[in-house]
Amino acid sequence: MGVVAKRSSMTFYSDGNDHYSHRVRIVLAEKGVAVEINDCDPNNLPEDLASLNPYNSLPTLLDRELVLYEPNVMMEYLDERFPHPPLLPVYPVARAESRLYMYRIQRDWCSLADVILTSEDADEADEARKALRDSLVAVSPIFGEKDFFMSEEFTLVDCCIAPLLWRLEILGVELPEAQCKDLIKYMTRLFEREAFQISLSEEEREMRD
Repeated sequence: MGVVAKRSSMTFYSDGNDHYSHRVRIVLAEKGVAVEINDCDPNNLPEDLASLNPYNSLPTLLDRELVLYEPNVMMEYLDERFPHPPLLPVYPVARAESRLYMYRIQRDWCSLADVILTSEDADEADEARKALRDSLVAVSPIFGEKDFFMSEEFTLVDCCIAPLLWRLEILGVELPEAQCKDLIKYMTRLFEREAFQISLSEEEREMRD
């Protein structure tokens, strides 16, 4: 696991292949949080997880007596618990817009990735793959307007997008370079960040070897 495990009151139960676990690991790395990372096999979960999380699911974040089991709640909690560097805007309107972007990323892109990764129906997976590719191609110019997604600063929105883009190859989504220059440059900026590199699990590193 890339995030340095230090003696800490915080434990993160993570799936090294899962893009939802990955987004939380990016936040942990950006914040430099001392955390014990417990990489788990989703088919062979630790016995204590069921007593902590009513859904017995990954990811799960344990901070002393607090247990969180929804990735975006974890991300916002970490941003408030460790305020530097801030990963959400200060002003309420901008914060609300960021949350709406995160919602749309989940609804428009991550849901399609989940279909591709889990569907046993090849036609359904192919349809989701095409929809994801077409959507990314259509919005590529947006990524050329600012250094990060609709922002000059790296935010939680980027933490949601980065794991998805890192997985495009295993999702079978190939971006046409001529039409996606801005998006590809954005991907390079994300992937070169020190915290992103630290956040990668061994499984995630192998995805692009």
